This record gives sequence, structure tokens and C-alpha cells, in this order.
Amino acid sequence: MHRLLRETMLKERREIYMKNNVEEQESNLPYIHRDISWLSFNERVLQEAKDPTVPLFERLKFLAIYSSNLDEFFRVRVANHHNLLRVGKKTKKKLEYNPKHVLRQILELVNKQQEEFSRIFEEEIIPELHQYNIHIRRRLELNEEQREFVEGYFRDHMLPFVQPVLLVKNKVVPFLNTAALYLAIEMQDREKMKVETDYGLVKVPSDHLPRFVKLPSAPGQHDVIILDDIVRHNVSFMFPGYNILDTFSIKLTRDAELYIDDEFSGNLIMKIKSSLAKRHVGPPSRFVFDRDMPEAFLEYLTGLFSIKKNGLLREGRYHNNFDFFKFPDFGMTHLLNQPLPPMPYEPLEDTIDFFASIKKRDHMIYVPFHSYEAVVRFFEEAAIDPHVTHIKIVQYRVAKKSRIMNALIKAVGLGKQVSCFVEVKARFDEEANLDWGEKLEKAGVQVHYSWPGVKVHSKLAIVRRKEGKVSRLYSYMSSGNFHEDTARVYADFGLFTARRQLTVEAARVFSYLETKKKPRTKFNHLLVGQFNLRPELERLIDFEIGEAKKGKPSGIMIKVNSLQDRAMVERLYQASQAEVPIKIITRGICCLIPGIRGVSDNIKVISIVDRFLEHARVFHFHHGGEDKVFVSSADWMTRNLSFRVETVFPIYTKKLKQQVLDIMDLQWSDNVKSRIIDKRQSNKYKINSSDMPIRSQLETYFYYKRLQKKQ
Repeated sequence: MHRLLRETMLKERREIYMKNNVEEQESNLPYIHRDISWLSFNERVLQEAKDPTVPLFERLKFLAIYSSNLDEFFRVRVANHHNLLRVGKKTKKKLEYNPKHVLRQILELVNKQQEEFSRIFEEEIIPELHQYNIHIRRRLELNEEQREFVEGYFRDHMLPFVQPVLLVKNKVVPFLNTAALYLAIEMQDREKMKVETDYGLVKVPSDHLPRFVKLPSAPGQHDVIILDDIVRHNVSFMFPGYNILDTFSIKLTRDAELYIDDEFSGNLIMKIKSSLAKRHVGPPSRFVFDRDMPEAFLEYLTGLFSIKKNGLLREGRYHNNFDFFKFPDFGMTHLLNQPLPPMPYEPLEDTIDFFASIKKRDHMIYVPFHSYEAVVRFFEEAAIDPHVTHIKIVQYRVAKKSRIMNALIKAVGLGKQVSCFVEVKARFDEEANLDWGEKLEKAGVQVHYSWPGVKVHSKLAIVRRKEGKVSRLYSYMSSGNFHEDTARVYADFGLFTARRQLTVEAARVFSYLETKKKPRTKFNHLLVGQFNLRPELERLIDFEIGEAKKGKPSGIMIKVNSLQDRAMVERLYQASQAEVPIKIITRGICCLIPGIRGVSDNIKVISIVDRFLEHARVFHFHHGGEDKVFVSSADWMTRNLSFRVETVFPIYTKKLKQQVLDIMDLQWSDNVKSRIIDKRQSNKYKINSSDMPIRSQLETYFYYKRLQKKQ
């Protein structure tokens, strides 16, 4: 990267941070810290596990989602707060918040949620499992046949992995792998004259074996034991000569952030590879322990492993509850969600001439309600079409087994020029993306990697096709990744278009990604991060403010995963004070506080958590009756609006625009799965003011079913 570009980017970043800081200090902005708001979102996930109308095995999955979310939260966000505690006084003064205070709030909230998690599991889930003759057995509940099975299973499958260690002070301290499960053991030496307590440690090999093991059971009954309890049952075998007093589960979570986003020099790929090797040995961000553990034992362990009090988290008997994703269903499909098979998007999946169908008109899909097959076919058709000369794609997250990536490799083999921009800073997908990048390079694909200081989050692809004497561009733009697996559960809009205004600007985005030279021509249709994204959104909000002040109709409706950017929050407050009606649907973070008299009276916010993950970003501005509608890869977070390459694309086709607005209206009308966001973070369900329950995801499915019949 050129030195001037690096210096310019660094200067812009500093100016934006300073601007946001000054605005907060001068305006006393009502604002909820992003991590406190995120915990409120994860509580909504926990509410789904509590909801008796959710099928039983799906409730277990929501426990798994909650646990998985929390694990990543501690590995990244909480680890960052711990790091901020160690910075100097001058740096702390520049922060927008007190990390110690926020960390204390986080631990208080999480400990309360963990108690609720245990209560839901023990008092609601387990009794309901019993109704279906499914029993999670503890070791003291095993009959003779089951005890023999457990002991045999331990000898045959577990013995090489358990790694028993006797803990001795002032000796070498064993290393705890991040997120691995361990049993901490209290015991006494049978030969010692004095009654002294010794301590041991045993690894639970859930990284090698299933967490849930089916036991021999009576006819019509399903007995299961958790792997931890198989280890508990065999502890005395691993420590001969000791009386086992008790066992308690523990887990250590380590800092998983790579801390490379702000670096502006050096070989980024090598830095990431080096950082990945260190990710599993980072400093502790959380020490999880069984809440029944005696204080003396806890004190011993925290001293041994150098754990600070602000890193302690109490949980129930079992940790790593994301393993509930793999809880056996015993063929009881009635305890799962009823299938909603994706509908084929027939205009593209059944057409003989794929690109002619796109040239004729724009097409839009909404997965997982629609099949993802049209997206896959976009690349597979381009690979074999003799008139296609170029294919370009941004890879942010991609499936391990990807037909799309295979199509790119096939296209190269057929003589096409294929370019893939690989974002190697996609958190927790860095290694997979590096692997795909190397595989594509070996096949002959021209691979471009991200550079320090900027993350590319656009979901964009273009195909160049020779049609007679002219070349035409075709593009696919989306709010979601090119990922065949997540397309089954993430709700995302995707647009297929040959509209020149859009495809030419999409090509301009790729030119920037490949050359790192900012285009001289402005973007007039796409809103692109690093260029016109933030100013255009500000202009659109200001237009609504101007209309409202003139007494004309106005309105804003946005759907995002996260709303955090302070400058945008303040602008929405200004719009509210000008009496612009604002509706916000946010899945996760919402730092804005609605309903404050004189500040945000005209802002209402809801959040929807249901069987599909709400991932689409949609922005709707009344705009004097023109109804400007955009679909986006970008959330309204500072990182997305200022430091990433994002793509926001307008919907110009009247029918498609109306479809998006219809879906937004369905979601706003949801009175089954929507929660009201308020300053108390109470997550109250939206009150059903009509006699008809409206569950937006189901209604969306039937909406597209009706459209399918009309086609």
C-alpha cells in the first residue's frame, strides 16, 4: 500500500474517533454501552429456550446458541476490556467509558443470566424431556448394566485423552486449553496420617468424543449420560490411593482477538498466520466454575492459574453448553421445528437462458425462504458459459464444501479470468479463508487479500459476458455471505441485476479492491464504505428532517443487526425531535434509547428472535413519497460506516421494492416473536393488540408461497 494512502486512512480514522468523542461530551448523548446492549440481545436468545411454545429440541438449541454467543463474547469483547484495564492513565482518559465499570456490569448481568440458564435447563427442559422418556442420567443413577457400559466406554474410548494431573503448589502449573472442559478434583491420600485435601485435574475429552453418550436403556426409554459424568464415574481409577471427595467442572476462555485491524504495515498474511498460532495461548478472559465449588478450592485454583476476580464466572454443573446443538433427537421429529422447505426461485432456477433472464429484469431472493440454488447457479452457469470472460467475487465467509468455490476453480480451467478478493480478517474464519485462498491460487484464480487497516465486508460478485460486439456486466449483491450452509438459517436479501448503473459501480468497487487506488468517478447509485456510505445516509436522514420541518410527510425505517455509531444515533435523535416517525428493527445491539421525552419520542425499536437468524439490513426513507429502499451489508456501527468496505444497493424495480416493504411491514407487525427495546433493556414481548397472532417469519414464508403461485 502506498505510504500516502496509509497516512490518509490513519488521519481519517483519528478524525472520526475524535469527532464522535467530542459529540458525546458536548451533547450528553443518551446511550447504552454496546456490550450491555449485546447482553440484552443474548437474553432474548435465552427467552426462546424458555418459551414453552418452542419445540423441545429447539429450546435445547437456543441454550446452545446462547452459550456459543457468550463464549465468543468473552473471547473477544471481554478480553478487550481486560486489555484496556492495563493501559496507561493517559490512554484511559481518551476512552469513552470506564472499562472497569463496564466489566463489573457485564459480570453481574452474565451471572444472573447463567442462573436463569440453569433454572431453565433443570426445572423446565429436564422435566419435559422426562415426559418423552428421555433421561439425562448422572453416575449415581446408573443401573448395573449402565455402570459396566460406562466403565467399558471409558477404557475403550477415553483413556488416552483424559490427562490426569495431581496439582501441587510451587510446581509446574498445567496449561489449560481455551474452552476445553476439565474436572477439578478434591481428594485425600489414604496413607497420610493427617487429614489433608489434595487437588487434581482431569481433562474431559469432548474435543475427541460426543458430549452425549446413549446408554443401554429399557424398551421405550432413552437414557443418556453426559461425557463429563463418565469421567466423574472413573476418577478413582485415575487416582489410585486417593479417596475422591468431590469433583467440579471448570473451563478457561482465552483472548481470541488477533489485534491486527489497526496495523498499517508489514505482511498481513504472515501476521495473521502468526497470530492464529498464538490465539489458543492468549491471556485468560474468563474462568468458568461450578457454582457449588467451595470457596477454598476456588481460591486455590484462581491462585494457581493467576485468575483475577473480574474474570470469574459461575455456571451450573456443566459448561460448553453449545454442545446441545448435537443432543440426540432419537428420531422424535415432532419435537423439532416443522420443516419450511426453501422455495425454488423458478424464474432463475428453471430458466433455460440464465443470464438472459437477468438481462430482462432484476430478480431478488430472500433466503432461507427461497432456495440458494439461484446463487450457486449464477457461478456454475458463468463457469461453463462460453461467452463469459470474467468472474469476480468477494469472499468473507464461505462453506467448507462450497459449490461456488468449485465453480470458480472450474471456470479457470475453462480459460476464464477469475478474481477472488479474500478477506482474511473475518473473525474465526481467518484460517478457513487462508486455506481457500491458497486452494484458489493453486488452481489459477487471481486471489487478492485484504490489507491492514481496512476490512472488506461487501457481499458482491460480477460476471462479464460478451454479447455480440458489446460486453455486459451481471452482478449479484446481497446482505449475506456466499455461504451455502448459513443460507439455510440466515435471512438475507440478494439481488441479481444487469442494470448498468449498478453493475458499473460494482466493477468500480472491485477495481479499488484489486488496485487499492481510490476511483476518481463518484458512486451515484451504490453507497460504498470508505467513500460515500456515511455522508449519503446522513443526507437521507437530513432530507427527512427537512420534510418534517416543512410539515410534509416523512419517515425512516431501518433494519440492522447492530446500531452503535454515536453520530448516527445523534442524527436519529435530531430526526425524532423534528417529528420524523422512525421505526427500527435490530437483532442485536441497540445503543440508541427510544421513547425519551424531547429526545426520542418518535423512535420505536423492536427486536425479533425466531428460528431463522435475522441478518438482512434494509434502509427505507419516505423521501417525499419516492420510497428510497436500500439493502445493505453494513450495520450502523462505526466500524462498518467508516472503516470497512461495505456495499449498500438500491432497489429500483417497483415490484421488488414493494416486496421488501411488505416484509418490513410484516416484521413490524410481529406480535409473537418481537420484543420491545427500551432503556431498561427489559425485553418485553410486543403486546398482541389484535385477535390474530402474527409471527413474521412464518407469514413471510406464506407470503412468498402466494407470490410463487402467481408467477
